[in-house]
Amino acid sequence: MTKETIQSFCNNIKSKFFNIGKILASRNTTIIFLFLGCVGCASLNNTTNSRLELIKKRGELICGVSGKIPGFSFLKTNGTYEGLDIDICRAMAAGILGSSEKVKYRPLTATERFTALKTGEVDLLSRNTTFNLSRDGIGGNGVTFAPVVFHDGQGLMVSKVSNIKDLTELDGENVCVGSGTTTEQNLNDAFLEKGINYTPIKYQDLNQVVAGYIKGRCIAMTSDRSQLAAVKSSFKNSDDHIILENVLSKEPLAPASLGGDQKLSDAMRWVIYALITAEEYGIRQSNIDEKLIEARNNPKLVTLRRILGVDGQLGSKVGLNNSFVVDIIKSTGNYGEIYERHLGPESKVRIPRGLNNIYKKGGLLISPPMK
Repeated sequence: MTKETIQSFCNNIKSKFFNIGKILASRNTTIIFLFLGCVGCASLNNTTNSRLELIKKRGELICGVSGKIPGFSFLKTNGTYEGLDIDICRAMAAGILGSSEKVKYRPLTATERFTALKTGEVDLLSRNTTFNLSRDGIGGNGVTFAPVVFHDGQGLMVSKVSNIKDLTELDGENVCVGSGTTTEQNLNDAFLEKGINYTPIKYQDLNQVVAGYIKGRCIAMTSDRSQLAAVKSSFKNSDDHIILENVLSKEPLAPASLGGDQKLSDAMRWVIYALITAEEYGIRQSNIDEKLIEARNNPKLVTLRRILGVDGQLGSKVGLNNSFVVDIIKSTGNYGEIYERHLGPESKVRIPRGLNNIYKKGGLLISPPMK
């Protein structure tokens, strides 16, 4: 039976439901049959109408970003974006479309991001978004997360002249925080558990939070520790501020897409795993051509041949070109290269890799086998 025949059958079933009143009296079994048929039709539509196909047809990926966080997603004065989250967008475009240049960035506030996904304004988010149950669950935001690209934790920043060394010393003080975020909830939970009274000064985005802190409307500001490090690095007198050692929460940050779209989520998942796998196997932007020649000329290098698309046709199984790993690494380098470029010792925002290292080096990043 062809797809057209199945679709015709589905449309016929749907039309029959308009006459359901005539059936109710005598044909209960028919109702059940028709109901099951419509469930099947819904499944058919879900598998064929993927956002992945729309992206390919459009020839451009629309990526929701922040644009205001140095090291992660920052709009430069020349109008271009840079940062770890931006390179994740570029890797997605390279994996899906074969070119990291075929991407448009859409700056979004924390409160706008999930609405932008649901309305189709963006294809995916690469915007320092915490992966948690409420966002992942169908009863919550109902989004699907790709693998974590940065393991973070929430912290607090204060000025040195405040002489504050621990969050318990913030009792009765004002704290600047972004509204509509898990940051706001984590702050409340942590202070409530320790019996600390405080007044939250809420803002819509990070820039407003920073401005409130600088103007003295609060004695401390809170955000992910990575964001605090990025903000601190942008201050003219950065040494005048300290990030407290207290960690209020765990914040696994990951790209996200609208839930229920397995084709797109599969593609996103394996783009991230490709970045991690490449680092595990020492495949870099500088040696990718050499590695590809090596794989083609040596049939014994079975794992490398699969990873680079010489054998196995792995890409086609997740809706990508079989050369998707090669396309990604040529565009952005592996995960380690992306990290070093934006957050490494020579970058403006220096954050030790720690948990964000590959598992072989004591970190949490690991990819399932590509086979």
